[in-house]
Amino acid sequence: MMRIVFLWPGPTRNKQLRVLQEEWLERLKPFGEIKIIETAEAKGLKEKWAEKILEKEAQGLEKHLEGSYIICLSDKGKEMSSEELARLIEQQALNSGKRLLFLVGGFLGLSPRIMEKAHLKLSLSRLTFSHELTRVVLLEQIYRALNLIKGYSYPK
Repeated sequence: MMRIVFLWPGPTRNKQLRVLQEEWLERLKPFGEIKIIETAEAKGLKEKWAEKILEKEAQGLEKHLEGSYIICLSDKGKEMSSEELARLIEQQALNSGKRLLFLVGGFLGLSPRIMEKAHLKLSLSRLTFSHELTRVVLLEQIYRALNLIKGYSYPK
């Protein structure tokens, strides 16, 4: 059974993106055990306290990493085609037996400590997206990949 977790600090605040996020999550559920975990975000700290923000968020994220194949989203990560991502998911989720854990950082990204734990650092594009938009794009890309794995056609 396919087990995929999407992990990030704090809820998606943009209402339109939240609706899209929930729509893609519902589309993903028939493929297996798919869930989103939103951990505590660092509140009340200014961006100048970036290290403190990343550390606080890392503490919440770390509690969910064990027993997972960890994929951290990063603008410096490896770019893949949809087909390559599908092959990776199929190989890791179906053959290794580990759940796939996709981490998307907050507005400052992920702490270096979390990034070091990644089995793979993945970039969705050379473009920069907000962390909330990245969540939606990631969900759509995983849906596309799972369709490819099952042999279903997915419109381009």
